[in-house]
Amino acid sequence: MGGPWQPPGTCVLLVLLLALPMLRVRATHPDCSVVLYFQKQEAECLEIIRSESQTPAPPGQQGCLTEWDGVSCWSALPVGQSRAVACPDILHVFKKSKVLIRRNCTESGWSFPSPPYYNACELEAIGSDNDTEAKKGYFVTMKVLYTCGYSTSLAALFLAIGIFSCFRKLHCTRNSIHIHFFTSFILRGAAVFIKDAVLFSDESVDHCTMSTVNCKAAITFFQYSVLANFYWLLVEGMYLQTLLLLTFTSDKRYIWWYILIGWGVPMLTVCVWVVTRLQYDNHGCWDDYTSLYWWVIKAPILLAIFVNFLIFLNVTRMLAQKIRSPDISKNYKQQYMRLTKSTLLLIPLFGVHYVVFALFPEHIGVDARLYFELVLGSYQGFLVALLYCFLNGEVQAEIKRNWGKWQSSMESNVFNLVTQDFTA
Repeated sequence: MGGPWQPPGTCVLLVLLLALPMLRVRATHPDCSVVLYFQKQEAECLEIIRSESQTPAPPGQQGCLTEWDGVSCWSALPVGQSRAVACPDILHVFKKSKVLIRRNCTESGWSFPSPPYYNACELEAIGSDNDTEAKKGYFVTMKVLYTCGYSTSLAALFLAIGIFSCFRKLHCTRNSIHIHFFTSFILRGAAVFIKDAVLFSDESVDHCTMSTVNCKAAITFFQYSVLANFYWLLVEGMYLQTLLLLTFTSDKRYIWWYILIGWGVPMLTVCVWVVTRLQYDNHGCWDDYTSLYWWVIKAPILLAIFVNFLIFLNVTRMLAQKIRSPDISKNYKQQYMRLTKSTLLLIPLFGVHYVVFALFPEHIGVDARLYFELVLGSYQGFLVALLYCFLNGEVQAEIKRNWGKWQSSMESNVFNLVTQDFTA
């Protein structure tokens, strides 16, 4: 039997509109977790309704059929009975409440919910309209900052790669690793711009139901670039530790192992993740971090971060031992001091600050997380280029040598031209 009360679609809409300003800070599309929750509940309820429609009710038995009211699913009941449900269980949206919403099955159908949803289910504190506008302005500012940061980093990284590639004396295993490292930062910056262009360029698109090949490809490329960036961070740490532990004349054979780790492991991880999502969780744009399959990406990243953190501690310990050793001359101690300073600058490169955030859930310290990962993270590529290339004494000496060589060549050409004119 149908009831006189219509499903309150506006109720769900009201809940979403109130909850979205608070939820936007949790992930790429964290507000979609609310939409997906209700979509899942509705799909399960509609499946029950479809099953009931195929099974005829016993003759003479009256009651209320299963109904989806836009918020909850009310299972079928005989006339004269009532059913109670709790508020939707959505973390960080509704407060924990012991209040139950009841509906009676009458001869005219389902009764109105009592108490109403808006009285029984209390939303978490989400702030006033002024707070919402302030949050909106905050995120706009954040986007401008990380856009400037990634643009600056990309320009610096391309210039650094050009310098390492153009000067033959700078061709070595160490700088080859730096070039791969720079490339991973370039991919990461490009992936951020591509993802923003595909997912957020059209404000009329419903991101929660968007499930196109383009958006999935953009997210897949983004995840690969992030993984590659972390694993080339790991390679840099491994190479620095190797330099302190071993002394070898020819290390070209090691470069292929580094390439396998830096590019191969992320590729294998992303392939496993794509196959898993296609097979078991192929909905949306694959940018929901609430899915269990997100751990296929997250676990290798956390592994690289913690290994890098251990390498950082070990490198610092080895440098301290070498500096304190009486067998090392003053010149060598100065060299190790320079390495120590470089290592301290490598802390953000080794992702140590990511370790702190990895130990907490994603809704803890959101503002600090966004600032470190988006704003400071966007300038990481510039810092890498500055540290490994622009402030590198070997690079500076090579540039000065070639600049002096070019100036001498120009002066020689001018002198020849003047001599030719004089003798003509």
